Amino acid sequence: MKIDDVRGLTTDQLADELLKLKKEQFNLRFQAATGQLEKTHRVNEVRRDIARIKTVLRAKSVAA
Repeated sequence: MKIDDVRGLTTDQLADELLKLKKEQFNLRFQAATGQLEKTHRVNEVRRDIARIKTVLRAKSVAA
């Protein structure tokens, strides 16, 4: 997910996306622990997407 895409979303959409990504991160951790994880790079992508969303949410809350 690109930063421009994240900035274009509303606060509610960002919260929904954040929840979805946290669930995905949880599932990826379980897959890694059981040895079923095929795309290991996805763990880092999800982690960075979560950080991007949290950063934009924080910036929007400070600006308001």
